[in-house]
Amino acid sequence: MKLFAKYNRINITVTIFTFVLGSVAFYFVLNYVLTRQLKETLRSEQFEIIHYVEQHNSLPEIQNTRHQWVTIEKSTAVLAKPRFNDINIYNEKEKETEPVEQLLFTVKVSGEYFLITVNKSKAETEDLLQLIILVTIGMIALILLLNFLINRNVIHRLWQPFYLSINRVKEYHLNNRQSLHLPKENTDEFNLLNESLNAMTQSIHQDYQALKAFTENASHEMQTPLAVIRSKTEMLLQQQNVSEEAMKQIMGIEEGIQKLSRLHQSLLLLTKIENTHFTFDEKVALGTLLLQKIEEKKELFESKHLTVIQDIQFITLPFHQQLAEILINNLLSNTIRYTPENGVVNIELDKEKLIVRNTATENSLDVEKIFQRFYKAQQNQEGTGLGLAIVKEIGKMAGFDVQYLFHNNYHIFTIYFKQ
Repeated sequence: MKLFAKYNRINITVTIFTFVLGSVAFYFVLNYVLTRQLKETLRSEQFEIIHYVEQHNSLPEIQNTRHQWVTIEKSTAVLAKPRFNDINIYNEKEKETEPVEQLLFTVKVSGEYFLITVNKSKAETEDLLQLIILVTIGMIALILLLNFLINRNVIHRLWQPFYLSINRVKEYHLNNRQSLHLPKENTDEFNLLNESLNAMTQSIHQDYQALKAFTENASHEMQTPLAVIRSKTEMLLQQQNVSEEAMKQIMGIEEGIQKLSRLHQSLLLLTKIENTHFTFDEKVALGTLLLQKIEEKKELFESKHLTVIQDIQFITLPFHQQLAEILINNLLSNTIRYTPENGVVNIELDKEKLIVRNTATENSLDVEKIFQRFYKAQQNQEGTGLGLAIVKEIGKMAGFDVQYLFHNNYHIFTIYFKQ
């Protein structure tokens, strides 16, 4: 969930709760004020009637209206004090029941007691109350809408520098010649973030450049000693008076040198792939290239009596010719190395994917580690452990999805091409 959505959810929830609570309180306060005003009107009418009786010792002439009327009845009982009543009366004209507020009191005229009831309809009061509540609810809804729109627009503008910085960080690569430089912002928090990212990436960039230089220098410096050791071992192998035991030792040294040389070349290749911006705009005939590499390794397949099943379509992809050759070479070499004798190799290629299946000697490889550098299956310690790491790195640069699966005693490597 985005921060803006989370903020809006909390803000709107709190705002609605506050407005609802305020509206309920406002309703009861307004109802109390209007009811009190209504009772004051009834008391005013009571005061006028009593005043008239005291002045004239007779009942006044009553002029009733639609919303206020007075009834007078002889009474034997005397009310100790005026009393208010809330009743509902059916209105014949309106054909509906309406609430009425009553004030009952007694007066004495010429020795007789009369019960006077002053009635006032509460319909107008309730209509006014409903109108005020509806206007209030409308204002609340309008305020909520305006608050949401203003917050959305303002927050979007406020967070614009943050998203610009994030996009700059996403586009940044360590092999760029310059470190990341984010601009200074007016907002203190974003400015602090940019300064921290600038300092962090500058430190990482310097460390990376130092490591890159060390790797390149170390790789070049290793070439000469390897060449010297190889030439010396070849000279020893050519001597006639070397014992059988010494010959075995020399052969072991030669194998170690070859393995170290392959490791050195693989590391150099990985470094080159990681540190070079390759353009994947060449039209590579992948089907033709795959058939060519299978033919080149035909003797290796036959030496282990492997059955090769092919289902290859002649497709063309935007790729890099050299990297395509390296990717296919490493996949096929890995397949030959880890397929048992008399095993089966199944190679499929279409416009969506490349699949290489080979018979397994044991159970599944470690899915989490198989594409890591120097990973080797325990059952086979040959190779440098860098072949699949190179395949994964090339696939990543090209935007391909490289996956491994173990199914029905087969190791399955699948490369999904980007569409």
